[in-house]
Amino acid sequence: MTIGNFGFDGRDNNGVNVNGKITVSVLITCIVAASSGLIFGYDIGISGGVTTMIPFLKKFFPSVLRKAAEAKTNVYCVYDSQILTSFTSSLYIAGLAASLAASRLIAAAGRKNTIMIGGCTFLAGAAINAGAANVTMLILGRILLGFGVGFTNQATPVYLSEVAPPKWRGAFNTGFQFFIGIGVVISNCINFGTAKLSSGWRLSLGLAIIPAATMTIGAILISDTPASLVERGKLEQARNSLIKIRGLDTNVDAEISDLIKSSQVSKSAKEEPFMTIFERKYRPHLILSIAIPFFQQLTGINIIAFYAPILFQSLGFGNDSALIAAMILGLVNLASIVVSTVVVDRFGRRFLFIAGGTQMFICQIALAGVLAITSGTSGTEKISKGNAIIVLVLMCIYAAGFGWSWGPLSWLIPSEIFPMKIRPTGQSISVAVNFATTFVLSQTFLTMLCHFKYGIFLFYAAWIAVMTVFIAVFLPETKGIPLDSMFALWEHHWYWRSFVQDQP
Repeated sequence: MTIGNFGFDGRDNNGVNVNGKITVSVLITCIVAASSGLIFGYDIGISGGVTTMIPFLKKFFPSVLRKAAEAKTNVYCVYDSQILTSFTSSLYIAGLAASLAASRLIAAAGRKNTIMIGGCTFLAGAAINAGAANVTMLILGRILLGFGVGFTNQATPVYLSEVAPPKWRGAFNTGFQFFIGIGVVISNCINFGTAKLSSGWRLSLGLAIIPAATMTIGAILISDTPASLVERGKLEQARNSLIKIRGLDTNVDAEISDLIKSSQVSKSAKEEPFMTIFERKYRPHLILSIAIPFFQQLTGINIIAFYAPILFQSLGFGNDSALIAAMILGLVNLASIVVSTVVVDRFGRRFLFIAGGTQMFICQIALAGVLAITSGTSGTEKISKGNAIIVLVLMCIYAAGFGWSWGPLSWLIPSEIFPMKIRPTGQSISVAVNFATTFVLSQTFLTMLCHFKYGIFLFYAAWIAVMTVFIAVFLPETKGIPLDSMFALWEHHWYWRSFVQDQP
């Protein structure tokens, strides 16, 4: 058997064709699971718009309004408030804690039940935020939202990778990022509609209940993954689940046997997953599961998504124009995710990573150049309408580059490279790194914008260059390879083979 550039033919270790087909059941199941991305995307988009609403700032952050009213305020520094950024970043420190706990939860309770728990927790957080009377309630609600997002972001990519046919695993897993994009667009539209209402911010925050309820109810109706059911000793349910998603006319005996064998090997080893994952033979998996989500956040995309309305206002857009610009940015990102869904299993992960990274790097350099010429370091002169449009166009091209590369692939790769026995643990570490990096960046972004000015885009450009080179050198191609055949990737890689060869 050979893989990647060696001509992998879609068969597992027993020579059985496991590429599978797209059935109605697997399609519906994966759509329902991927819809958990709605709550994450909704929250990403809603927080940035709410923090530009005058009634919201007047109630919770009056110092920001006073700063904005000053005649010669540096536009880069208007929203530089640590308490304001805590409103956004508190969700991610809670998500970090939840993602670390979730690895044991999805192993013990299953992928489906973990998604349901995350949805219920998010519902509670949305309700508290909508009724917040002070900053403490606001932050408490955000923390509960963080727990919800932490659980769902941990369970969903693993669920999708385990259910989808190997040939189409990339496309199905991209669905999670697609729903994140939908959530961002919906939240931006809602912010635009509620911005002029006296309590519009309550409506914006409270409507998060709808995607959370939709996802939670949907999760009740789908079955858990065959791998998870086998792992928990529910063999008959696992068989029925596999027949349903692979098709009634498909012989699933060989695939079930492989899952049972993998589960038995895992249990007989009696190893602690958090210790096992640090063994030398899993070094490639561990490093990639840490590096890829870390680098994803250092593209700067989520920071721009969180603070898009604030950023556009800081660059000279009016309030309505800033919200419209954020909506456009979200739509472009959503469209690019659709592109990724179509091409990820055709051109492969490496090509998209490298091409998308190059596109983002060029846009960040161009953005820094435009802002250096128009606003300089003083930031007291707002840029012209023409230059503002150029900034928006460059940000849209940048968002498109992220949407069809680093956005979906950063969730896909960690969910597919680990063997079954440490897959929940590997995904847990990956999500934790994502949240930890997001927390630090979201907490410091507005201060960095105030001090770095246009140089903030050069900062992200430098990281994009580093991560693109990293992918080119260290990531093997994983498209179309069954999950239990991934070991051969490392055996053929020029660098990683030294870690896995001759290992027990």
